[in-house]
Parts: sequence; structure tokens; C-alpha cells
Amino acid sequence: MRRKAIPHTGRKGAAVEQRSEVTRSRIGLHVNGERYETEVDHRVTLLDLLREGLGLTGAKKGCDHGQCGACTVLVGGRRANACLLLAVAQDGAEVTTVEGLGSATGGPGTHPLQEAFLERDAFQCGYCTPGQLCSAAGMLAEAAGDPEGVNLTRAEVAERLSGNLCRCGAYPRIVDAVLDVAAGGGVVA
Repeated sequence: MRRKAIPHTGRKGAAVEQRSEVTRSRIGLHVNGERYETEVDHRVTLLDLLREGLGLTGAKKGCDHGQCGACTVLVGGRRANACLLLAVAQDGAEVTTVEGLGSATGGPGTHPLQEAFLERDAFQCGYCTPGQLCSAAGMLAEAAGDPEGVNLTRAEVAERLSGNLCRCGAYPRIVDAVLDVAAGGGVVA
């Protein structure tokens, strides 16, 4: 694709022609257990593909710089900020969003973390909740897979979830909910 010349006042006052080559690729993703194939612009993030391309709006666009965690999803079972991942680089990946979190535990319905968040009232405005849930699910899976075993204390959970910000300050209740689920054991992300 070639753009028209954009006037630019340089030292000599000449117009500078700007060129932009847009590259697209066909990719396939497994999102929440379903296979999707789509063509994406190489500049599109996984977050934008999920929200705008696939209609999965659970992951939120907060800072769009990887600093708030509102866009956290699970990629290959590991937590990731979807706003920092290029969709084209995720070809073939297994992605779980908050919409598919309940089915990730082996059946339809809600994930134990979602139930614990409700029980503990671990949200206020709810904007950060999808990212908090995905991050907590990934964190619990990481802790369960640690060969040395991890003693999930309040401080440990708070530290491991520190990449997810909550403007409303529901942190104590979020930690309580995660500890409730961790005490129940057997959590699968």
C-alpha cells in the first residue's frame, strides 16, 4: 500500500513522500477451546484481535502499555499481557480469556476463582476483575507446578499478583479469594 505524499516543511520546504507497507498473515489460534483462523495485520496486538476481531471483550484495555494487567490472559497456560503480544506471533497458541476460564477447569460453568471472587466480594467496579482472575489462575497453576512447592502466604499471593492493578483497592479481598481457592487445592488454569 502506498500513501500519498504528505506535505512536510523541511529545510528546503520540499514535500516528503511517506510509504507504508502493511503486511498481513493468516494465523490460527485456539481460544477458549475453539479454533479460529483469521488474517491479521502484523501490527495488531492479541488484545485487539480478541476484543475487536473475535468479540471477546472480557480482557480490558487499560493502559495499553503492559503496566496495569487489565488485559491479562493465559497463553499456553501462562499469564501474559495481551496488549504487549503481537497477534501474528501467537500463531498456533492456546489462549484462555476470562470467558473461557470456567471451561478450563474441565466443564462449563464458573471457575473456582470466579466463585471465590463473588463469595469474598473481591471486586468493586469490576474493570480489573477479568485480568485479576486470569492472573490468579495462572499464578495458582505456576505454584502447583513448582517442584519445590510454594507456601502461598498472603504476602506471596500479593507479590505474585502485583502486576495487576485495582484502582478501587480490593486487594485484601482478592488475596482472600485466591487463598480460599489455593486451600481447596486441585486448581487447574
